[in-house]
Amino acid sequence: MPAVMIQGTGSNVGKSMLVAGLCRAARRRGIGVAPFKPQNMSNNAAVTRDGGEIGRAQALQARACGLDPLTDMNPVLLKPETDTGAQVVLQGRAIARAEARDYAALRARLMAGVLDSFHRLSSAHDLVIVEGAGSPAEVNLRPRDIANMGFARAAGVPVVLAGDIDRGGVIAQIVGTQAVIDPGDAAMIRGFLINKFRGDPRLFDDGYRHIADRTGWLGFGVVPWFADAHRLPAEDAVDLRASTGQGVHVVCLTLSRIANFDDLDPLAAEPGVRLTMLGPGRPIPGDADLVVIPGTKSTLGDLAFLRAQGWDIDLAAHVRRGGHVLGLCGGYQMLGRTIRDPSGRDGIAGETPGLGLLSIDTDMASDKRLERVSGTALGRNVTGYEIHMGRSHGPDCARPFAHMPAPDGAISADGSIAGTYLHGLFSDDGFRAAYLSRLGTTSQPGYEAGVEATLDRLADHLEAHLDVTGLLAVASDACSLPEAP
Repeated sequence: MPAVMIQGTGSNVGKSMLVAGLCRAARRRGIGVAPFKPQNMSNNAAVTRDGGEIGRAQALQARACGLDPLTDMNPVLLKPETDTGAQVVLQGRAIARAEARDYAALRARLMAGVLDSFHRLSSAHDLVIVEGAGSPAEVNLRPRDIANMGFARAAGVPVVLAGDIDRGGVIAQIVGTQAVIDPGDAAMIRGFLINKFRGDPRLFDDGYRHIADRTGWLGFGVVPWFADAHRLPAEDAVDLRASTGQGVHVVCLTLSRIANFDDLDPLAAEPGVRLTMLGPGRPIPGDADLVVIPGTKSTLGDLAFLRAQGWDIDLAAHVRRGGHVLGLCGGYQMLGRTIRDPSGRDGIAGETPGLGLLSIDTDMASDKRLERVSGTALGRNVTGYEIHMGRSHGPDCARPFAHMPAPDGAISADGSIAGTYLHGLFSDDGFRAAYLSRLGTTSQPGYEAGVEATLDRLADHLEAHLDVTGLLAVASDACSLPEAP
C-alpha cells in the first residue's frame, strides 16, 4: 500500500497546502494518487459524491488529484459545536455528539473506520498522500490518537515531518518533536522539510544541517512562502482575511461557529469587491453595501453570539439605510421570525425568536440534508450543495432565491433581504456576475479556472524547492517500518 504521511510540528504549519501541492505534482507525473486525512476538526465541510461530508481541505486535495471527493478521504470529521463538544462524523455520517473528555470512548470504533477507509482508498490508487492533524509531539494525546502516529503505526505508513519557520523556533520544533515522542513513533519519520520561509533560503543552511545532524533524518528541502496561497479555499477560520479589492463593500459576520466560509472566497477574489471579515466587538460599518450572515455549526448559539455583539441592532440600521442582507444556510435561518427546535438538536429545546428580517419560520429536523444540487438563481445556472438540518417555510418563501429544481430560500418583498440553503453558488461565474450587478459592480470571470491554475503553480513551487521525487519514494518504504504496538 504505497503511502506517505505529512505530519506537522503544530497546527497551521501548512500541511493541507503541502498535501494538495504534492497530490497535483504526483498526478502530473502520471501517478494515480488520492488524499487521505484520518481525522479532521473543521466546520468547513464539503458534500461528497457518495452523499456524505468531509473536510473542505480534503475536497481541494481531491481536486488536485483530479478526483471527485469521497467520504473515505476523511473518515473522521469533528465539527465543533461548543468550546468542549463536537459532532462526530464517521465515514460521512454524524454518529454522536461528544464532549472532549468522552472522546476516548469512541477511539476503537473510529480507528476501525479510519483503517477501513484507508485500505479501501489505497487499494484503488497507486499512491495515497496522508495528512496528519495538529502535532505528534502532543504526547498527552498519544494513547487515544488516530490522527498522527496512532494511525501511522497501525497502517504502516512512513512519515515526513513539516516545520513552520514563519512562526519561529523551527529547529526546536523538529528536534523537540523527536525528543519527546516514543522511539517507535520516531522510527516512523523518514525525513523533514521546512515550510513558509521568507527571504533567501540559503540563509538557513546552517540551521538545516543542524536539524539533520541532531535528528539523523533526511532533509527534503526548504519551501519558500507561497504567495498565492490566498487564492485557494482556506482550511481553517483562523485563515480568514479581508480582500484587497475596491468598490462594493461586502461585510461578512465572523460567527463563533462559522461554517463553510469558503462560500466567500469567490467574492474575495473580485477586484470590484472589498470584503471585510467582521470580528466580534466591531460594529457593522455604515458604508456596507451587503452584509452576509454565513453558515454556522450552531444556529441558535451563533444567533445569541450575533446579538451579544450588537449586530442585530446594526443590521436593522443597515436595512433602514437601504442596505442588502444575504443569509446562507444557518444565516438564512437566523433571518426569520422563529426557530423551533423541539428536540434540542441545535441546543436547548424550545422556540427562539429570529431577527425578523424575513417572514419565514424554521423547524430543526432530526435528519441532516446532505446533497449536491444544481438549478437556477437570478436566471443563471448554478451548482452547489446543501448541508443543514432545518426546514424553513413562510410567506417570503413564495419568492424563492433559487430553483434546484424545487424552490429554495426566500426574498423579502422589497428584494433587499434574501436567504438560501445553497453553499458554493458564488463559484459560478454567471450567477456571481448577475448578483454583483445588482449591487452596482462588475465581475471578473474565471474563478474555478483560477483555482486550477493556482494548484499548478503550487505544484511547480514544491517541485522547485523540494526533493519531490525522494519524498514520494518514501511511500515505498513501508517494508522496513516497525510493527504497530
